[in-house]
Amino acid sequence: MQKLDPHHALHHGLRWFRVAQTRPRGRPNHRNFVPPTPEDDAKDLSAALGAFQASRAIFPQDQRKSSRPIATRVEHNSCQLDAAQARLRPSVSMATTSNMFLYSLTIQPPSNVVHAVLGQFAGTKEQLIISGAGSRLTLLRPDSSQGKVVTVLSHDVFGIIRSLAAFRLAGSNKDYLIVATDSGRITIIEYQPGPNRFHRLHLETYGKSGVRRVIPGEYLACDPKGRACLVASVEKNKLVYVLNRNSQAELTISSPLEAHKPNVLVIAMVALDVGYANPVFAALEIDYSEVDQDSTGQAMQEVETQLVYYELDLGLNHVVRKWSEPVDPTASLLFQVPGGNDGPSGVLVCGEENITYRHSNQEAFRVPIPRRKGATEDPSRKRTIVSGVMHKLKGSAGAFFFLLQTEDGDLLKVTIDMVEDEDGNPTGEVRRLKVKYFDTVPVASNLCILKSGFLYVASQFGNYGFYQFEKLGDDDDELEFSSDDYPTDPHASYEPAYFYPRPAENLALVESIPAMNPLTDCKVANVLGEDAPQIFTVCGSGARSTFRMLKHGLEVNEIVASELPGEPSAVWTLKRHRDDQYDAYIVLSFSNGTLVLSIGETVEEVSDSGFLTSVPTLAAQLLGEDGLIQVHPKGIRHIRSGHVNEWAAPQHRSIVAASTNANQVAIALSSGEIVYFEMDSDGSLAEYDEKKEMFGTVTCLSLGEVPEGRLRSSFLAVGCDDLTVRVLSLDPETTLENKSVQALTAAPTALSIMAMEDSASGGSTLYLHIGLHSGVYLRTVLDEVTGELTDTRQKFLGPKGVKLFQVTVQGQTCVLALSSRPWLGYSDPITKNFVVTPLNYVDLGWGWNFSSEQCEEGVVGIQGQSLRIFSIDRLGEPLIQSSVPLTYTPKKLVKHPEQAFFYTIEADNNILPPDLRAQLLADPAAVNGDAKDLPPEDFGYPRGNRRWASCISVIDPVSDTPQVTQTIHLENNEAAVSVAVAPFASQDAEHFLIVGTGKDMVMNPRSFSEGYLHVYRFVEGGKELEFIHKTKMDEPPQVLLPFQGKILAGVGKTLRLYDLGLRQMLRKAQAEVVPQQVVSLNTQGNRIIVGDVQQGITYVVYKPATNKLIPYVDDTLSRWTTCSTMVDYESVAGGDKFGNMFIVRSPQKASEEADEEQTGLHLTNAREYLHGTSHRLNLMCHFYTQDIPTSITKTSLVVGGQDILLWSGIMGTIGVFIPFVSREDTDFFQSLEQHLRTEDPPLAGRDHLMYRGYYAPVKGVIDGDLCERYTLLPNDKKQMIAGELDRSVREIERKISDIRTRSAF
Repeated sequence: MQKLDPHHALHHGLRWFRVAQTRPRGRPNHRNFVPPTPEDDAKDLSAALGAFQASRAIFPQDQRKSSRPIATRVEHNSCQLDAAQARLRPSVSMATTSNMFLYSLTIQPPSNVVHAVLGQFAGTKEQLIISGAGSRLTLLRPDSSQGKVVTVLSHDVFGIIRSLAAFRLAGSNKDYLIVATDSGRITIIEYQPGPNRFHRLHLETYGKSGVRRVIPGEYLACDPKGRACLVASVEKNKLVYVLNRNSQAELTISSPLEAHKPNVLVIAMVALDVGYANPVFAALEIDYSEVDQDSTGQAMQEVETQLVYYELDLGLNHVVRKWSEPVDPTASLLFQVPGGNDGPSGVLVCGEENITYRHSNQEAFRVPIPRRKGATEDPSRKRTIVSGVMHKLKGSAGAFFFLLQTEDGDLLKVTIDMVEDEDGNPTGEVRRLKVKYFDTVPVASNLCILKSGFLYVASQFGNYGFYQFEKLGDDDDELEFSSDDYPTDPHASYEPAYFYPRPAENLALVESIPAMNPLTDCKVANVLGEDAPQIFTVCGSGARSTFRMLKHGLEVNEIVASELPGEPSAVWTLKRHRDDQYDAYIVLSFSNGTLVLSIGETVEEVSDSGFLTSVPTLAAQLLGEDGLIQVHPKGIRHIRSGHVNEWAAPQHRSIVAASTNANQVAIALSSGEIVYFEMDSDGSLAEYDEKKEMFGTVTCLSLGEVPEGRLRSSFLAVGCDDLTVRVLSLDPETTLENKSVQALTAAPTALSIMAMEDSASGGSTLYLHIGLHSGVYLRTVLDEVTGELTDTRQKFLGPKGVKLFQVTVQGQTCVLALSSRPWLGYSDPITKNFVVTPLNYVDLGWGWNFSSEQCEEGVVGIQGQSLRIFSIDRLGEPLIQSSVPLTYTPKKLVKHPEQAFFYTIEADNNILPPDLRAQLLADPAAVNGDAKDLPPEDFGYPRGNRRWASCISVIDPVSDTPQVTQTIHLENNEAAVSVAVAPFASQDAEHFLIVGTGKDMVMNPRSFSEGYLHVYRFVEGGKELEFIHKTKMDEPPQVLLPFQGKILAGVGKTLRLYDLGLRQMLRKAQAEVVPQQVVSLNTQGNRIIVGDVQQGITYVVYKPATNKLIPYVDDTLSRWTTCSTMVDYESVAGGDKFGNMFIVRSPQKASEEADEEQTGLHLTNAREYLHGTSHRLNLMCHFYTQDIPTSITKTSLVVGGQDILLWSGIMGTIGVFIPFVSREDTDFFQSLEQHLRTEDPPLAGRDHLMYRGYYAPVKGVIDGDLCERYTLLPNDKKQMIAGELDRSVREIERKISDIRTRSAF
């Protein structure tokens, strides 16, 4: 037998033990294999040693050959084990898995719209908008009757959306969507309104993945008749796909036809409207082949921009370059001009200060882009068109217009006059081009004009706008400029056109839709004293910037709030007859009586309702068709057609709880007995013979609604103070028999049986909702046949006992839960998940459904002595935003350490500062028109070359109207770049606001004249700032951080420590710690974490004994850091400018060395490794987010929730990373993620694993956004995945829901 080498046996034993231990329960599945942690290694090694020693007994000949005793052999083996263990350690840290696992979730999706298209995507006449932002496709329904835009569907394609285009096949009434992404594939998508989802029809591969200049996808154009589409890259490649139908009327797509040309750059592309002639596509191109060969640079000066026509010959099935003509060298945009019977065809070519009409068989016509006139405007500044839209008017041929937008936001109306024939009909030959000022709206990435007379503005920055056309600007006295007065040659001299901007006349803003891009900073704090903290952000650009407070909750629309004579304990609404549309009565129960009010034009007290008003009411209900029930402590009162029947409670006993529905009544007596009544066929109430005796005092009951087509509800839920809920049967054969029981952690205070939408089954399911005295809310599935209780989910709502009510919101059954604040449980309109969200409203004591002519779907509630009626308009938006306008683009946000005040630094480049603006307006010889000052939030600030406008704002977010309490403008062309609130030990730990500024800064290439540190003292508790002094520096300090009673400043490559002096800041220590520029700082103890703009993270230790700053560990990769935060003493989480999030950890040895020595001599003299520090950081987690992180912070978002990492991205994204607590959860979500990658591949064809590992392989992070797509899968796929994971569908959905609700929202 072969001799077994000890090493070999060790590894065999180790491998076998590892496989045995990591094999999952249930079905064997290699996907569930999780590489081990170092702790697992230690356990496996000791187990392997046992296996190895046991194996010695099998090989007796091995013992005979050995002259040494066994004891020494085991010692020798232990030495080998140590060596093996040492060898194994690095392999664990180098693996692409991690022993730290995080779950990534998006709280707020990105809001920067790349592209928006309009079309009849549902196959009806209704126009819908599809927009692409980041990786999300969003379907919007503009509601012209209410003047709102409603989000119908949001779908994450897990890829970078580059362009979108809508097309419709001839004879069809439905539009399809083409999506070009970074997947290297063209995707055709259909919207299916029934299941409310996007369905992929075709996926055609044409190139590599990623955003590359030679891979098509940057430009996408569709023939107006839906016959072909062209997808092009920035350089060289163009592909044409022919779109058609097959015999089954299904959409087909051809193989691509190539129209490649090397050494050509494409600037813009559009499809021509040529009617039913061969499809033609127009492109703006630059041929750089001569520039490449010319070393003198002369060819660069003479390079031409060409307008090129590509024709698709449908007969010969190939693409030809049909026509090309040089155009203005500054041309950057093309717009399609209607053709066929509607117009002359051709394109509008937009360049710097010119709009030119071009077509292959027509003359060119050119008009200039008008410039603004005003005292603060530069009369020589030329404008460029950045976006636009063409709209055809119904009724007459040739009736169309363009709205083109300049970079100032000014909309220009462009029209084309055509030559008319003898009958006055347009001939299709162009006579002139005309332009006039229309209105000013925010600068847009896309404009969409709806047939219903609305304009949707997808803004580049800040909120989107939904405008209504008041008029088309035809009959105003605005000056119109015609091509008759201007030369066609762009180089010929001409007189510039000017106009006066004015407030909007033609457009009226109907709705401002919240959007948070660009989001520059984010903080989490609980300034309102609520149970959960709020998220504070600064976002937007220029004068449209805002400070926003985000609260988790639903917006409530209050309709009535009126005081009552006493303090009621409960309220109900009743109809007179079952078929009535609206409620007729409001019944209020007080401690000593009942008040009945009628609902009509006015609300008045009613005396003839039949209700007993001298006693409090426990329940009120419409019974049968027209009977009314009043349950009070001494009995039941049944009122029918003016007749009153009484059922009196047994002597010495009173009614303590009651539940009713349309056919049944159940009451609980103080003795613990349950009495059950059912309505007879004649409408009278019949008592069931036996009473059911319970073990404790009954605290609550619930019958639930009578199901459609049934006579009764099958179950009665009974809650007792012995911490149980029992389900009793109400079937005639088994009346009041126990069906099931559930033990609770506290006494139940409310029960409610209701049928609700269920994502697990796809239909409706019966649920029992339970409210506990401890403030916990439980939702459990009630089996409709057996009465069993399964799949319990729980949520802590607040410190008060929970009351539950069934209400209807937007047509769906919801549960209203009242604790220390009101909550609503409902099915999310898009994901169909059950969510429990707080209402942004006062704490209510009771709630009930309310319906009247003024408010068809409302809720009536009581709060103290007031009666309140309100409605909930939007269910799908669980984050409430309240905003405060800011002056300039915000850069950073800090909070006062004790008070609820925030401080922002704001700066805008190439903007005139206020003092210069005032000087120009006051100048009596204003050269450029009148001295009118327009509101900057609508018209922007006047431009000024290399000028900076900057300020510091103090914000009070908790006053009745959140506002800016003070604004301090910076002078001398200074701009604020960094801010911190720091306590100084030399000033008795008093806090000061320190602001870092730069003077005469140029962003690219980076230059400046000098930097400063401004110091401000807090006055009036932080409401105002008082300037103390400023200190000159050689460079602007990019980042500031309080540190041990002083302040750290990152100035270029150096880290400096300053203390506060009487006249200026005093430098205490300094060290060059990074190779490029310090951009982020964090600290804990004597340890400082420094983020470099280009070289990642460096750990620095401060040695107070020698007053030295010593870098001792740095990164292996050159990460372009944007933000960082400390996760714990050893680990740092950060983001980079390519959209990656990472966590790095200091090696244990390096960390101990840095903390041990007092003077740091050992660290100072340590040998450098590869031009860096002597140690390197270990990578723990890595994940691609597709948004550039601007802030990251460790915080907790829910009551009693664990700490998470919350990050914000510049595109308006807010996301969280939730740490896994157990290995079991990690294994489960890893397996689920792998199944979803194969069963639900991304819509646009991008490989999910490659997408999340865009720049480096994903490590230690599970994509929660992908896992949450499980609930949207068809039922058969859900069941299949559940079978593979050896769990039920409900169990999987509960785990997905729990991880979100316990840590985020």
